[in-house]
Amino acid sequence: MTSPTENTTFDQTRLDKIRALQEKGHIIFPTSFDRQHTVAEIKTKYADIAHDKSAEPVTTAGRIYIVRNHGKTLFADLGDETGKIQLYIRKNDIGEAQFDLFNQFIERGDIIGVTGHVFRTKLGEITIWVDTFTLLCKAVCSLPEKFHGLTDVEKRYRQRYVDLIVNEESRQTFRSRSRIVSLIRRYLDDHGFLEFETPILQPIYGGANARPFTSYHHFLDQNLFLRIAPELYLKRLVVGGFEKVFEIARNFRNEAVDADHNPEFSMVEIYWAYRDFKDMMALTEDIVSSIILELHGKYEIPFGEITLDFKPPWKKLSMADAVFEIAGIDIFTHPVEELRVLARQHQLEDPDKPQSQREFLIAFFEGLVEEKLIQPTFIYDYPVENSPLAKRHRSKEGFTERFELFIAGMEVGNGFSELNDPVDQKERFEAQDEKRRLGDVEAQMIDYDFINAIGYGMPPTGGVGIGIDRLVMLLTNNESIKEVILFPSMKKLQEGGGEETDETPKAGN
Repeated sequence: MTSPTENTTFDQTRLDKIRALQEKGHIIFPTSFDRQHTVAEIKTKYADIAHDKSAEPVTTAGRIYIVRNHGKTLFADLGDETGKIQLYIRKNDIGEAQFDLFNQFIERGDIIGVTGHVFRTKLGEITIWVDTFTLLCKAVCSLPEKFHGLTDVEKRYRQRYVDLIVNEESRQTFRSRSRIVSLIRRYLDDHGFLEFETPILQPIYGGANARPFTSYHHFLDQNLFLRIAPELYLKRLVVGGFEKVFEIARNFRNEAVDADHNPEFSMVEIYWAYRDFKDMMALTEDIVSSIILELHGKYEIPFGEITLDFKPPWKKLSMADAVFEIAGIDIFTHPVEELRVLARQHQLEDPDKPQSQREFLIAFFEGLVEEKLIQPTFIYDYPVENSPLAKRHRSKEGFTERFELFIAGMEVGNGFSELNDPVDQKERFEAQDEKRRLGDVEAQMIDYDFINAIGYGMPPTGGVGIGIDRLVMLLTNNESIKEVILFPSMKKLQEGGGEETDETPKAGN
């Protein structure tokens, strides 16, 4: 077998079998097969069958998982997307040539089609008594005998196709993910929202504070950026007259990879004209709770060692109240220098960076509070300093009408009363651009076209973005984002199979 860094992992004995079959005139990779029944359909139709064979034959196809030799009979497990079923192959029924073909050349991982009659074995298992079979694909890579557990976790992520073949739990996770996305789309469609697609390659990135991925378009002779959010384009659509819009979007942020971050991720972003951040909190709560009820039939679901309760209404706290309730610090009763001392005592990251009470509020919330928000909780009233796209609060100076949804210590949603004052927006972009020029790689650029767009008039609008990957983590009881993304970002392998580290020499060094 070849090493993980080489091009293929073909099994030489399997290649030899293919050549032997070809020399015998067999077609190894036929173009199609008339499968008439899935495994689930067979098991449902014959759920009450006795030991006698069914009168009608069935024809199905799938992958071979196990072959057991009992002399003149063979048992095998065949699986398709809907489940697995046992095969019973007897030499006296299919003939010596076909029996020997199966016995010598069909093995774990191969894909075959079979026709036969259904019966129930003495042990009570629904089984197909095979009359004929057809080789549909000879696998040249050997499936692992075991593919579970932490020792194989990296391989499961790198070779998701193998993970899906052998692990029903993984297949179920991604079935659930597909259904969750469908339910989000159906909910919004049923409530009159229109789905649009906006550019992924953008000349100016915006909509969130994040470091972008940069590309270059040769024909246009300009840098382009993979979008970090679809926000600014969707709000252009609101300006244009579409009042209820959404996009299920792939976003890209050049950031760290950890248990709840992947540089390529999915979210649904929603905008609703003539609504505000309170309406978007209610919408978010209704979307998520209705999906959970449809998936699980109840509001309480397990996540790791805890039980999450999604029954509405969810808890709501201002950011200042959350810091006081959880960290015991009343931010606005302390001058800045006292807060700096407290920040050092609590070992907050970069305690010298905040320059105001509101900036310390953000620091204490992120450092001491976020991870302790376990049950679904809306945090609202964010300082203007870290909310460049949110409308200023109608009654609290220096704050914005913004909320975030936290569940199990993770931010899952982020929404605003959207800023529609073009002069204020220009000033906030300029403040962000100054931070960017001073070295803040996550600060936003100035998008003058967007400023002009809202200059034509954008109605009062509420908006929210919900992270699909994190939502799927919660709803499928997976504590790593890699478990719910089919092909997560991974460090490339070195020669010998190990991951690159920060100390691994790069080309040209």
